[in-house]
Amino acid sequence: MPTPPPHPLQGHSSTSSFSRSLRTSPATGVRTGTVTTIGPDGPSTGGGRPNGTGTDRPSPSRPRHGLRWGIGGALVASAVWAATILTVPSLINDDSTPHTPNVAGYRMVDNLCTTARLTTFSQLYPTPSGTPYHYTTHHRALDEMYCSQYRKKVGGDQDYYTLYLQVQLHHEVDPRPEFDAQREGLAQRRYQISPVPGLGDAAYIGYLDDPDRSNPGQHYLTQVVYVRQGGMTCYTSWSASYQDGKTAAPDREQIRTALLSDTRELLRTLGGPV
Repeated sequence: MPTPPPHPLQGHSSTSSFSRSLRTSPATGVRTGTVTTIGPDGPSTGGGRPNGTGTDRPSPSRPRHGLRWGIGGALVASAVWAATILTVPSLINDDSTPHTPNVAGYRMVDNLCTTARLTTFSQLYPTPSGTPYHYTTHHRALDEMYCSQYRKKVGGDQDYYTLYLQVQLHHEVDPRPEFDAQREGLAQRRYQISPVPGLGDAAYIGYLDDPDRSNPGQHYLTQVVYVRQGGMTCYTSWSASYQDGKTAAPDREQIRTALLSDTRELLRTLGGPV
């Protein structure tokens, strides 16, 4: 470890010293005299002040000068702060406080599968297959309802059509950024995206025809609808598959109409203004 340098007051010889010869005047009470300073060039005599009077009286102007600067500095700082909070309101209004979204009157239900009538899809695929799966969860920040079910056109039909329904009520976090991010994510996955005017605050529908890489004649189809209204987000999805030359491809426009119709019906049933 290196040796620390000597203390400034240690290890150094003094380069100057001084002596005073002062006396107090009985008449004025002022201390006068001479001050002898011994510097590198020898002794010199002066009054201890630039004017050489030797008067050892404190100057009354110094405290007032410092006081003026202190008050002036405080006034300038106050003016700067006032201008700052007017132009940067977030210094007073804490932007970290989460914005509370309005759920627009939507309510929670225990079983989304029984609440969703799916009037149009029930006409296209009247036969349920298996038992629908559902859940409902509650949290002060997010309530969620989910339903999935399989349906067929007729009892002996080997082709299954899957429906997914999900409704979320966001109570603390604005869902708009994630809603837009989901749309961008679908586009990156090669979904064909188109807006749906007049549904919620924002809505879009996506369509994907995804051929099987090992069997190009096999197609997996998906259509989805995303809706946002205030703090409510709704997701409905239909998926199916078909084989070229063996089964007919489902009517894309027919599925689109059914998705939009049953989504509107579901949101009205949940108390929304759609």
